[in-house]
Amino acid sequence: MRRRALLAIGLGAASGSGLSSVAAAQGATVPLIGFLGSTAPAPEVVAPFLAGLAEAGYRDGRNVAVEYRWANNQLERLPELIAELLRLPLDVIVTSGGVPATRAAMAATSSVPIVFEVGRDPVQAGLVASFSRPGGNATGVHM
Repeated sequence: MRRRALLAIGLGAASGSGLSSVAAAQGATVPLIGFLGSTAPAPEVVAPFLAGLAEAGYRDGRNVAVEYRWANNQLERLPELIAELLRLPLDVIVTSGGVPATRAAMAATSSVPIVFEVGRDPVQAGLVASFSRPGGNATGVHM
């Protein structure tokens, strides 16, 4: 359920960047989600994320695309991985695996919306200004 909340926030944040207008015409651009994880590839994270997308009417490979990058717990790789993602025409970035992935994304872009899920208080972690008015291009959920 918490992953679905993350998805709902992500889709809401992305709506201003065009993710809500899914391509219908042949040859049109499909919205692209960049997924940055600080852990090893995690089916227990990806499956609920994709299920939440599906519930919202988005199917990976059909009307939305997801590009994954995983740091495999090598946090020093996060800047390189987010740089790879940002070379793509992303509509939104989703981070998983805590504050380090989110910080790496925030350091790399101030224009692409970032949706995070963290276990720490995002205000105390310096990710957002406040819960009610996060400011900047990042928003998310705190577990």
